[in-house]
Amino acid sequence: MRKKLEQLKKDYNDIPIPDELDFVVKKALKQNMRRKKFNKSLVGVAAVTTILIGSLNVSPTFANTIVKVPVLRNIVSVFTFTEFKMKEETYNAEIEVPAIDNLDNESLQTTLNEKYLEESKALYEEFQTEVESLKEIKDGGHLGVASGYEIKTDTEQILSIGRYVVNTVGSSSTTFQFDTIDKKNELLITLPSLFKNEKYIDVISEELKKQMISQMEQDSSLVYWVKNPNKKEESPFDPFEKINPEQNFYINKNNKLVIVFNKYDVAPGYMGVVEFTIPSEVLFNILVSNEYIK
Repeated sequence: MRKKLEQLKKDYNDIPIPDELDFVVKKALKQNMRRKKFNKSLVGVAAVTTILIGSLNVSPTFANTIVKVPVLRNIVSVFTFTEFKMKEETYNAEIEVPAIDNLDNESLQTTLNEKYLEESKALYEEFQTEVESLKEIKDGGHLGVASGYEIKTDTEQILSIGRYVVNTVGSSSTTFQFDTIDKKNELLITLPSLFKNEKYIDVISEELKKQMISQMEQDSSLVYWVKNPNKKEESPFDPFEKINPEQNFYINKNNKLVIVFNKYDVAPGYMGVVEFTIPSEVLFNILVSNEYIK
């Protein structure tokens, strides 16, 4: 199979590259999304892989396509659909675009994949614009962006994908966005959908404050911007009060809710992205069901 793919790649490399990158990417994506059964999809994956390798290798600074054979178990799979890259002396971009495959809910799959592609393209285009502006300035400085994804959870029922962006301008900032999918019922799980009403905001927020205070009392190197009733000193930063109703989260492999804060959200930059696992017993009375949180 590998030799055949290499030969196909060579053959496709001899094909003239189309100018309309958007057309090629979206066409290949839609073709890829039509595959519905895993045992029938492997040939399609190989075909799309070779087409993309031959057609999208436009330049070192643009779409270098890498399709990784599924990294997830069972039917649903995730792979790197394409990459946007720039590597110059003081400017560096490396943006990986994930794609989900083999969800029976094609509408959900297409919506997520188009979102991943469009957000990544917008990130790269914004980076290009900033680079062009800096190049007009003498000693324009350094600029970098890296984006990719992590599979946080892959069980028979739950798929949680975390997509991150690291911007580097002097210091760095890191943001994460998560999508959690019920693979069995073919739907996207949102934080509000897990609970009976908005009480979850206060319940989770109070649990987070307790965990923050407890962690700081046990380890003096940890700092969170939260009011500690056991101490009188006040932080110069606004203390954490409540989570956002659509707060970043995922469900881990043990069916526990994990709340995530981006860098600088609730703590100094050196703390990075911080996560808190919420004990399920704290949530049982306000959950719609124990389908996901156990």
